[in-house]
Amino acid sequence: MKTILGVIHILICISLSGVILLQQRKQGGFSGIFGGGTQADMGGSQWQRFTGLSKVTVVLTVLFMVTAIVLVLYK
Repeated sequence: MKTILGVIHILICISLSGVILLQQRKQGGFSGIFGGGTQADMGGSQWQRFTGLSKVTVVLTVLFMVTAIVLVLYK
């Protein structure tokens, strides 16, 4: 079981690295780094404003964290 989880974890790592490398660079400067925006940007939820690639990144990151924790706790 631990071997299967290890293989899944490695596949998630490779997928996450690829998805991160495919993303476009934001040109927001420091305001983009710290999440700054205008009042016009406040409409709608944050999740709806993510691109499809950003949503895949979030899901893969959560899966990566879950598999890492399970692998650490699994004896």
